[in-house]
Amino acid sequence: MVRLTLDLIAKRLSHKNHKEEPLAQHLRKITHLNVSDKSIDTIDDLSLCRNLNVLYLYDNQIRQIHNLNFASNLTHLYLQNNCILCIENLTSLTKLEKLYLGGNYITVVEGLEKLEELRELHVESQRLPLGEKLLFDPRTLCSLASLSVLNIGNNNIDEIKQLAVLENISHLIAVDNQLQQIKDLEFVVNKWTKLSRMDLNGNPVCQKPKYRDKLIVQSKTLESLDGKEIKEMERQFLMNWKASKDSRKKSKEESMMNEHGALTCVATCGHIMFEKARQMFLRAGPRVCMDCGGF
Repeated sequence: MVRLTLDLIAKRLSHKNHKEEPLAQHLRKITHLNVSDKSIDTIDDLSLCRNLNVLYLYDNQIRQIHNLNFASNLTHLYLQNNCILCIENLTSLTKLEKLYLGGNYITVVEGLEKLEELRELHVESQRLPLGEKLLFDPRTLCSLASLSVLNIGNNNIDEIKQLAVLENISHLIAVDNQLQQIKDLEFVVNKWTKLSRMDLNGNPVCQKPKYRDKLIVQSKTLESLDGKEIKEMERQFLMNWKASKDSRKKSKEESMMNEHGALTCVATCGHIMFEKARQMFLRAGPRVCMDCGGF
């Protein structure tokens, strides 16, 4: 296994230091660092690289996110395909815009409360315990107001209603999950007023009747569903179809209410007439039958 140290970085950058600057001075100038696929399992103190904007650490053996507190200027962090168990120690990365964590062992999306500039979050294809699904910490979800791209594909997820709070989502990638309920999808799509692309291929819900039509009519901004463009003519046709269907449903309900009201009126009137007749009979009292001599 390999530790990511300043010496390792210096060796990788030696060919770029043409002016033969002092190491510390050269490291402070680095804005992009690619140390992907180097069997790295531990991140050492890299505080001299404080001007880093982009850090590529994918395809390594990292188990824990740490020693990144120095990177307050970091905007892009690539940590996919490591051995990371949980999302932690990122609170200092307040300028982070894109975070790639796919292909790890993460079970809960959490620890992102301070990342107010985060625009993209990629947590696809976590290596989850058998039968488990990727979960979301409500506190983290409520803090990600700026998030516009979310990739949660292949995580055994069966519902996404809790994601409705992400009101700035423009692109959702949730392929190869266990989503089944169209109503849940209709709910979130209706909330996401900036949604332009949604990819749900590989979910059971995609096989439901009118799946595509029902989602399209819920959004005026959706431009692509499952990789297929939504043309304005298609949307308008479906909108008209829905309006006609809703109108017929409303008319039917009103007709049923009127019919129910009429029946209720008849029943009420009949009851009133019966009561009046009964009261008249009681007031008249018993009468003697002259023919039979009885009452």
